[in-house]
Amino acid sequence: MVGTDHVPVMLQETMEALRVHPGGEYVDCTVGGAGHARAIVQGFQPGGRILGIDADPEAVNAARARLADYNHGSVIMVNDNFYNLEAICHQHNFHPVDGILFDLGLSSPQLEDGGRGFSFLREGPLDMRFNPAQDLTAGHIVNTYSEAEIAYLLKKYGEERHGRRIAHFIVTHRPLNTTQELVAVVNDAVRGRVGRIHPATRTFQALRITVNRELENMAATLRQVPGLLNEGGRLVVISYHSLEDRLVKEFLRRESTQCLCPPGTPTCICGHRAILRLVSKKVIVPSPEEVAANPRSRSARLRVAERI
Repeated sequence: MVGTDHVPVMLQETMEALRVHPGGEYVDCTVGGAGHARAIVQGFQPGGRILGIDADPEAVNAARARLADYNHGSVIMVNDNFYNLEAICHQHNFHPVDGILFDLGLSSPQLEDGGRGFSFLREGPLDMRFNPAQDLTAGHIVNTYSEAEIAYLLKKYGEERHGRRIAHFIVTHRPLNTTQELVAVVNDAVRGRVGRIHPATRTFQALRITVNRELENMAATLRQVPGLLNEGGRLVVISYHSLEDRLVKEFLRRESTQCLCPPGTPTCICGHRAILRLVSKKVIVPSPEEVAANPRSRSARLRVAERI
């Protein structure tokens, strides 16, 4: 079960970026164990509201439990994928809002529950689904996709330079049913080629991203955000690997640029107009003190923009 001990990453920086204030309305698109959401609720009283969304039903239950002491009308929790953000917000009358938050990392409870299959450090089934109701699992990919398909996914979503070799080892050793069986195969494939991270890190990342369509869903969701924000409303995104951060950075760059015509074009012919303003052009990272206290925060990157 998802507990309530998830430590929210860059909590102070997130609250400052969202500019949480009394009476404000906010959407937490990855509510998890409600670490950020609880701070938002405490900051928007009196009169504010929050809409919490998560694809993981256990996370939604944990968030409801953690926020049970607050006024029911001010806290709404929805078990759904943020891919449906616009429809969810309109259904619950959260438009326009003062802030939208994405914390894209796995929560500690998700990693620590071996039964979910997210962690290469714990024995469990090759699952990796945020929503257990969906069909596709990591086990299905590992045991049915072709060697070429697996290699492609490892390169695209894991940035794994040994992807072809790992894919070959996976196919020649299947069926694979557990996380530790997969770890053993990856270890065999990259023996003598290990860097400073666990050799299975990128393989597990690639499988998780594929199973949950994380990058495709995030790209589609970002396009929905500007139309849901008040003028001056803030978008805050915390990402944990280069693929996510690159996607967010490019979206913010594009939507904060007035014209997208090639350099040297005499007059604008693209018709594009900026709808966001970058609040901080530099990415915000955790303090050394936070990284020391919570090592899982070390790869976090926070970006923030404002609706104009």
